[in-house]
Amino acid sequence: MRIEIDLPAQSLTLYDDADAVLKRYRVSTARNGPGERNGSFCTPRGHHVIRAKIGAGQPENTVFVRRRPTGECWSPALHAQYPGRDWMLTRILWLSGCERGRNRLGDVDTMRRYIYIHGTPETSEMGKPGSIGCIRMRNADIIELFELVPPLTEVMISD
Repeated sequence: MRIEIDLPAQSLTLYDDADAVLKRYRVSTARNGPGERNGSFCTPRGHHVIRAKIGAGQPENTVFVRRRPTGECWSPALHAQYPGRDWMLTRILWLSGCERGRNRLGDVDTMRRYIYIHGTPETSEMGKPGSIGCIRMRNADIIELFELVPPLTEVMISD
């Protein structure tokens, strides 16, 4: 099983072990475009793996801060209370780069940049860059993907 994220198409495709397409999802990646440098707020390219799966069993719209549930569930009222918040909801797939010097170690380390595939409010637009580096998905989609992929699933992010 493997995942490919196509930055220009703003799509995530899940393939099975025979390389057949299992699922295709619309996503939203970094509004700053592709890039690997720490502090760039860009989506890193290249070969990655899912290093950790976070949020199993949590209700849809669970709010996470620093990979921990806050006890809140996203709602329009909560959103209005924190209008500038970068919402991480429902599930988190934490990515780790595999290419030394490109997306691993030093100031290009994807995992140390806290780059995730995660859920987002239904008000977030999919198919258009809008995140600060992560890959955003609809909550129902991240729940489905979370259940389908094991840790260490390969993830290729390309532009």
